[in-house]
Amino acid sequence: MVHTYTITGMSCDGCRKKVEKTLNTIDGAEAVVSLESKQAVITMDTHIPLTVFQDALAAAGNYSIEMSTAEEKSPEPTPAKSCCSTKDSNTKKAHSHTHNHTAAAGKYYCPMHCEGDKVYDKAGDCPVCGMDLVQEAVVNQKVQYTCPMHPEIIKDGPGDCPICGMDLVPMEPDESDDNKTYNELWRKMKIALFFTLPIFIIAMSDMIPNNPLMKVMSMESWNWVQFALSLPVVFYACSMFFVRAYKSVLTWNLNMFTLIGIGSGVAFLFSVFGLFFPSLFPAEFKTETGSVHLYFEAATVILTLVLLGQLLEAKAHSKTSGAIKELLKLAPTQATLVVDGVDKVISIHDIKKGDLLRVKPGDKIPVDGKITQGESTIDESMISGEPIPVDKAVDDEVISGTINGTKSFVMIAEKVGSETLLAQIVQMVTDASRSRAPIQKLADSIAKYFVPIVVSVAVITFFVWAIYGPEPALVYGFINAIAVLIIACPCALGLATPMSVMVGVGKGAQSGVLIKNAEALEVMNKVNVLITDKTGTITEGKPSVEKVVAVHNNEQDLLQLIASLNQYSEHPLAQAVVNFAKAKNSSLTEVNDFDSVTGKGVVGTVAGKKVALGNKKLMEHVKATIANDLENTVIAEQKLGKTVSYIAVDAVAVGFVAITDAIKTTSANAIKELMSEGIEVIMLTGDNENTAKAVADELHLTSFIAGCLPQDKLNEIKRLQAEGKIVAMAGDGINDAPALAQANVGIAMGTGTDAAIESAKITLVKGDLQGIVKAKKLSHAVMKNINQNLFFAFFYNVIGIPIAAGVLYPFFGLLLSPMIAALAMSFSSVSVIANALRLRNLKL
Repeated sequence: MVHTYTITGMSCDGCRKKVEKTLNTIDGAEAVVSLESKQAVITMDTHIPLTVFQDALAAAGNYSIEMSTAEEKSPEPTPAKSCCSTKDSNTKKAHSHTHNHTAAAGKYYCPMHCEGDKVYDKAGDCPVCGMDLVQEAVVNQKVQYTCPMHPEIIKDGPGDCPICGMDLVPMEPDESDDNKTYNELWRKMKIALFFTLPIFIIAMSDMIPNNPLMKVMSMESWNWVQFALSLPVVFYACSMFFVRAYKSVLTWNLNMFTLIGIGSGVAFLFSVFGLFFPSLFPAEFKTETGSVHLYFEAATVILTLVLLGQLLEAKAHSKTSGAIKELLKLAPTQATLVVDGVDKVISIHDIKKGDLLRVKPGDKIPVDGKITQGESTIDESMISGEPIPVDKAVDDEVISGTINGTKSFVMIAEKVGSETLLAQIVQMVTDASRSRAPIQKLADSIAKYFVPIVVSVAVITFFVWAIYGPEPALVYGFINAIAVLIIACPCALGLATPMSVMVGVGKGAQSGVLIKNAEALEVMNKVNVLITDKTGTITEGKPSVEKVVAVHNNEQDLLQLIASLNQYSEHPLAQAVVNFAKAKNSSLTEVNDFDSVTGKGVVGTVAGKKVALGNKKLMEHVKATIANDLENTVIAEQKLGKTVSYIAVDAVAVGFVAITDAIKTTSANAIKELMSEGIEVIMLTGDNENTAKAVADELHLTSFIAGCLPQDKLNEIKRLQAEGKIVAMAGDGINDAPALAQANVGIAMGTGTDAAIESAKITLVKGDLQGIVKAKKLSHAVMKNINQNLFFAFFYNVIGIPIAAGVLYPFFGLLLSPMIAALAMSFSSVSVIANALRLRNLKL
């Protein structure tokens, strides 16, 4: 028997493996679990009740299993890749990750992505690395309204205050969890400082001439004061470090807090035992007065400095996601609905498709749609990255979050809520920020063995000093072992990649370059071949008919035939023909047997005549005869850079239509800049050889291939990849989707079709080649930043641990205090984040 079941509760490949392993432990069951489809295909010899599977998964974690509604005997799906693996993600929907997270109802993620894409329902710390979880940006958060004079009045939408009649105003959203974490850490920091400073002063008083504290009390009494002052630091302000250390040992996910917990915990416990049971300690550990050397100041200063590091990290984390927060601020909270000519202010969440909305001067555009009445100039810089306002008139599209100029207009809502471009950009940036770059695998593999190695080095350090060190050898060994534990920082390694990716992806979004995942950023930096489509990528993609030429027939009649044929086609060239016919007041008639022949043209029956409109391949396909004079005229037009389509009626070519599509003003500069960086630019077009050559010559392109069908583009990319080339493909149409998916990096023009955007890993909002230059610069800067971070993290640990162990002592007499080690450790993570934040100043 083969049955398909639906699994809920899985959010990463770790979950998938756990569910699969649990199901396979049940006698008689053989399960294959897919993360993508959220399904398990279970093969069994005899029927196993559903409750058996449900009980097993409930015991394994927060997972549930139900019989699939579309239960069928189906071939076993292949196991899912890790949800942080993105090699095949280019064939998925652009926002599939998003919907998985929403289903999981998770709002928090680990900044080091220890469990891949996994999100958590509650704030807290990561079960693997122990770091504070970070809150996700919330898209389309519901806004409530209140009265400025009567704050107890709270409503879901705009209106009047029932008490004083004043307009209700949007409430400020609750403080984000990032800020709550920072404020809580800052409160604990003040407590830790308040108690740690006196301990430090008491411990260091020996260095003051004629130690004034000894005149007040003996050192033994001051030791009791240190003990009392250390309790609030250890058991309250910094207690979470010990909780995290305990959890890490319990789950054997050893991390930075394991080392901090062991190091500071050993120092504190040693001091407590030394205070209460001094007679148990050898003479080496005692002062001249017979009291034991205590390390309350080391334990509390270490913990306070680690707390300082966490505080600075919390502040920096909020800045790394600053781009997402800025994008969220673009979303307006209310809109003006027009009903029967009357304006009514409504909440943004109450807008429905088809609603007419009035946008006043200076207002933010509430949703995506088209202008139905009026005209204006709109500032789209926050979406496209281009500073020049864009003129908009009736039937032009407008984008949510962009700002209206000085005129008022009415628009129709076409995309609302999570469908708007702004919402999709925010979600794409959020997903990409949490995706893992392949380079991170290096840090992950090292981190796995890092903590056990450090603990081993600390133990070796203690014994080496105890055996070979100068007197008091045990004291030296003890202090240096603690310094080794404290200085090691696996977090600097873990944060090196995610921080740079998060800031880089946000920077790209602000410049109109949307990155789907971190892998695309890394691969884009290695790209050495760019394949680009012509229409809509190099050219404006807004073709216009220059002329219709008839050999014998009346040109107006011929225009009516081809416009009627094209009326149901969405191809830009078809639309150009229809628009031209309408401008000439040509009426459209009914079409029968319409067919679109991929890469060739269209055919159909109009007014009883078999009409074909397309390239020479289509003429061959319909076996139409072409007169030599006509063919020569067409070739002459093509050499001028025009796209020319033959018109055949009843298998005889009777004329042609010449269509022009202007080259974008930015294309020449962008291609020149890319070629200067050593990237080979190849134009692949479905257009004919003559037109393609004219465009290539104008752009100084040395490589182009004309007459390409979608399959030809795909095969060319495969051929280049077989030669070891790293290929980026830029396109905008449905016909480009297979090639975009095959390329190492697919780049979609934001002005293009949804299919192209879904197949691509990078989307350019403005839709011109200058965006590829930006993407290339961005990827280079991000990878350089990641390499700097990794080098610093490796260098810091490779240098810091031996110095803490005391390798400099035999040569220079230098030892590292555990307190200095704690300071260095805290700032190592912060410096990695600070370096990543430099990307915010990148000029694209």
